Amino acid sequence: MERTTKPKDAIRVYSELIGRAMLYSKLGTQTFAGDRDVYKALGYPKDIKYTDYVTQYSRQDIAKAIIDRPAKATWRGSLRVFESKDTTETPFEKAWVDLEKSLKLKSKFQRLDKLTCLGEYGILLLGFSGTSVEGMQQAATGEQKLLYVNPLGESSVSVNTWITDAKNPRYGLPDIYKVTLAGLGELNVSESSILVHHTRVIHVVYDNLESETNGTPVLKGVFNRLLDLEKLVGGSAEMFWRGARPGYQGKVDENYQMTKEMEDALKEQIDEYENSLRRIFVNEGVDFKELATQISDPKPHVDVQIQMISAETGIPKRILTGTERGELSSSQDEDAWLTLIGSRREDFAEPNIIRPFVEMCIKYKILPKPSKDGWSVIWSDLFAKSEKDQAEVGRIRATALREYTLNPYAVEVVPPNAFFEFFLGLSQEQINFITVMEKEGIKIDSDAQETPEEIAIRKAKDKEGRSQTKKEATRLK
Repeated sequence: MERTTKPKDAIRVYSELIGRAMLYSKLGTQTFAGDRDVYKALGYPKDIKYTDYVTQYSRQDIAKAIIDRPAKATWRGSLRVFESKDTTETPFEKAWVDLEKSLKLKSKFQRLDKLTCLGEYGILLLGFSGTSVEGMQQAATGEQKLLYVNPLGESSVSVNTWITDAKNPRYGLPDIYKVTLAGLGELNVSESSILVHHTRVIHVVYDNLESETNGTPVLKGVFNRLLDLEKLVGGSAEMFWRGARPGYQGKVDENYQMTKEMEDALKEQIDEYENSLRRIFVNEGVDFKELATQISDPKPHVDVQIQMISAETGIPKRILTGTERGELSSSQDEDAWLTLIGSRREDFAEPNIIRPFVEMCIKYKILPKPSKDGWSVIWSDLFAKSEKDQAEVGRIRATALREYTLNPYAVEVVPPNAFFEFFLGLSQEQINFITVMEKEGIKIDSDAQETPEEIAIRKAKDKEGRSQTKKEATRLK
């Protein structure tokens, strides 16, 4: 039997769904059985737009640090795309070096990183030669020449059409983008926006869950804390402005008559004292009594907000505030920070930015096709010591080695290789290198004590011995 839905039933269902949606929107903000709206009482917005994130990033120091510091640390140092571990540079590697240098790719990738984390997504627009503005909405095919790359944020990009064919591998992903032309001076066009096919775009998302096209803005989880910081820091400045300079209570003498001109003059002086830097009152008939100043230290309250932001973003507190140097636990914060950046490189920057870009360049023959072994990415070593640190380590090791060699019984207690490994912290490769150098040094010393004739005879005997050994090995085979 066919079942139908009456209009009244449909209206009731829709009303119920809307009511549930409104209820869900209040969860987490209503307390005391709905009598108090926490977000409303504290001045937190319930709906945050992209422009709110941009404003906060542009105007607030901590918000800017949350976005900039991870991105700058991620892309700091050298970035190498290589095909082989051999020292010889391959055509693929040379083409990458030339492309990276001409288009300043690392700088563009860093900007794309910031724009992506600021909103729900970001894109890298690829500008191919020989393509008109109208032709950019067509799929890119064949061999191309890359003229420019432009990182764009959410405010400059929107999805114009989606792929709705369930049989398409890109089902549910963007097909055509609508891109505004702010900052795209390379195109030299007058239209306000253009349509761009997805084959000319690298779509980047950070911290996404179910959606493949939209992530979570980095500032979203800490937005309330950022507003609290604004109140605390701005309020403390205003409190100092008003509280550091004492207020006054005026008492007019009961036998004194004040004219209109005198009253206006006194009001002008009070206004200058309140809003300018006036420090002296000239008056008669009014007794001013200084009020006690009221100033409190905002640091404990600010520290709480910074701690919560640090917990959400994973950025150590001292790194976030730029005060990690000179602290006792700064080395622990530094290690935690570098570990975070290493994970960020491995889990976000390489698979979402570098690899899609390089693969697209290979597809359009902008880069030559690598060998069957493929290609890899080498980042700069995050934990590499500075020259100052290396010099300090060398000084400590030299002191330990001197104490070791001065004690004639030290070698019997701790063999040299064990001392190198456990006391100096050298790797096995470094120990082997030292052993080889030691043997070479002994050989050089023995050569220096021999005459040229003796050296020639010894080498001839060594050569003859090796020849005899080789013949014996052949005979045994």
